[in-house]
Amino acid sequence: MHSQLGIGQGYTTLELKIAYHRGLSDKSGRVRAVDRVVTIGRRVAFAEATLHDGDGRLCATATSTLLVFDLPR
Repeated sequence: MHSQLGIGQGYTTLELKIAYHRGLSDKSGRVRAVDRVVTIGRRVAFAEATLHDGDGRLCATATSTLLVFDLPR
């Protein structure tokens, strides 16, 4: 989400939800995280992410609601 902001904008987390679907260990292989900005508006943004193990199995999901604001000059 950070890369989608304009110059002079900041953000903070309003809500964060994480669901753990499968444990990770040293045998999980290379872990891959995929993120996506769902929507970004003037004041609020929504993002989501997934975490997969080396076999492509889903290990965790997360969603976030973010407050977008102008930084003080």
